[in-house]
Amino acid sequence: MSQSKRLLSLDILRGLTVAGMILVNNGYGESFEPLKHSRWNGMTPCDLVFPFFLFIMGVSTYLSLSKYQFRMSGEVLGKIAKRTILLFLIGLFINWFDLAIDGDFACFDHLRIWAVLQRIALCYGITSLLALTINHRYVLHAVTLLLGIYAVILWVGNGYAQDPSNVLAKVDTWLFGKEHLYHKSPVDPEGLLGTISSVAHTLLGFYGGMLLKRAADVRDKVLHFLLLGAVLVIGGYLLSYLLPLNKRIWSPSYVLMTCGLASLLQGLLMHVIDIRGKKNWCTFFHVFGVNPLFLYVSSELLAIILGHIGVNDIVFNGIHSVITGPQWASLAYAIYFVLLNFLLGYVLFKRKIYIKL
Repeated sequence: MSQSKRLLSLDILRGLTVAGMILVNNGYGESFEPLKHSRWNGMTPCDLVFPFFLFIMGVSTYLSLSKYQFRMSGEVLGKIAKRTILLFLIGLFINWFDLAIDGDFACFDHLRIWAVLQRIALCYGITSLLALTINHRYVLHAVTLLLGIYAVILWVGNGYAQDPSNVLAKVDTWLFGKEHLYHKSPVDPEGLLGTISSVAHTLLGFYGGMLLKRAADVRDKVLHFLLLGAVLVIGGYLLSYLLPLNKRIWSPSYVLMTCGLASLLQGLLMHVIDIRGKKNWCTFFHVFGVNPLFLYVSSELLAIILGHIGVNDIVFNGIHSVITGPQWASLAYAIYFVLLNFLLGYVLFKRKIYIKL
């Protein structure tokens, strides 16, 4: 297989993660425990979807910037800046829209600054700049340095405290004010300091992109991803004895473990799809994989709109009248919502419309 040929498995992993993000974000009422984020230390299947997206974004960042031979230019910097700012502003707009739709248009004194798209924006922007400025032989050194710095911050700053004494909460409160932060826990799960380990996370995906590009044969690519995944999972497991897995603070062990699992899954998908050619099941996730950020944004806005006009209640009550178990009804509603977004994506997919955010 030529280096330039696009691997379908990359789109499928991206699509799996976006569909998963929509699924876990849109349960109604009481969801099954695996579809909830861990309350603090520990990790559930729900905690895998966002880190998988950051990992595959790192892979895609390498492939994208390799077209420019990683040479810094006004054109490349302009594209990076434009995409970073656009993603951040769209994230802010979603936060604003959630309040404005209920009439709170002038909500700027208590508008939450952080959220998923804002973290994606910063990770993309910083990783892209590092890719243009450091020797790629030192990517793993940069990952180690970032995770080391973050580990020290957590260690000396009471970073595992589930209360306002946590250094992550203190920094966000000091810089932005409590009114502009996540209110359902003392630590904003997408806060500023957590960006340090999230950038390291994305750089590990970038390193995966390096392995992908440099291996000529798809079987070698699979082997590289499986080996990388095994090393990272073992490393994350061992590190978790010192620094427990924690999605809320994006702990170093969480970075290694989730990147390792993403790498293993990518290797498996490459083997099944790109080598063995088993592609009949891929269309559903391919739809999400070619317009990932657009469909994520549309799902967030659609959930806000349908909730505001009461459609969510009507649909869930209809489902619940047939499926009496509240957790099963919640899952059925989440699947319905994923399918709703799939229909939107399928129209774009059939027309070969790819919206880049």
